[in-house]
Amino acid sequence: MVERRPVLTLLSHLVLVLGVLIVAFPVYLTWVASTQTAREIAQSAPLSLWPGGHGLQTYQLALFGGVGESGSTYPAALPMMGISLVSAMIIALGKISISILSAFAIVYFRFPLRSLVFWMVFVTLMLPVEVRISPTYEVVSNLGLLNTYAGLTVPLIASATATFLFRQFFLTIPDELIEAARMDGAGPMRFFKDMLLPLSATPMAALFVIQFIYGWNQYLWPLLVTTDESMYPIVMGIKRLIAGEVYTDWNVVMAVTLLAMLPPAMVVIGMQKWFVKGLVDTEK
Repeated sequence: MVERRPVLTLLSHLVLVLGVLIVAFPVYLTWVASTQTAREIAQSAPLSLWPGGHGLQTYQLALFGGVGESGSTYPAALPMMGISLVSAMIIALGKISISILSAFAIVYFRFPLRSLVFWMVFVTLMLPVEVRISPTYEVVSNLGLLNTYAGLTVPLIASATATFLFRQFFLTIPDELIEAARMDGAGPMRFFKDMLLPLSATPMAALFVIQFIYGWNQYLWPLLVTTDESMYPIVMGIKRLIAGEVYTDWNVVMAVTLLAMLPPAMVVIGMQKWFVKGLVDTEK
């Protein structure tokens, strides 16, 4: 029986509240700045903690583009968010599909040098991105995939981490289940579709959340493979909005930043139950 200690309970809640305030305060300041004009932000030092009355105009400018207070023309954030959404979905679903099939082959198929193949996949985690990015860019450029969705996503859909996680999960499945499927006449793909996929729902959901955020936050790779502004994702769009410290409409930048946070936040909130269960469920 767990002993109840009111002092420790109060202390733990205070620590949690403090952590929430530390994380949420910058987000609140970003929202406050997005409701003010660029002139008010530049003239107020420190920034006012109370929201202004120009939020509607600022978010309209951020979403659909237009001319800001400084006279600079800002692109619409809505198409850039669409590009980021498509790219993140392709990357997340592609990583899960390739990784679960790779782990299925490594665990359930007997072929020569099976362990070596797995460790060759796993050792790619030790290679930093900078080592692989130049040859990968050359391949994408030679294939004519610059400024395309394929160029943005295909080089990023392989994941040694996801393959390792699915392999470890498949190793926990009892051999009796495999024997029962074999006695029922189920082939490899039927066993995979009817048994492994339903059992893998929670790990797949957890990986989807992680990989969606990974794909949404991509900056370095899109910076290399996109030269056309119509293919810029939202993270690159935020950097493009910052023209300079003097002529930047910071209210628009803050509004676009908050808009860029919404899809990942919605995915995490909507799949929170599956995400936590996929990471900590001991019965998976």
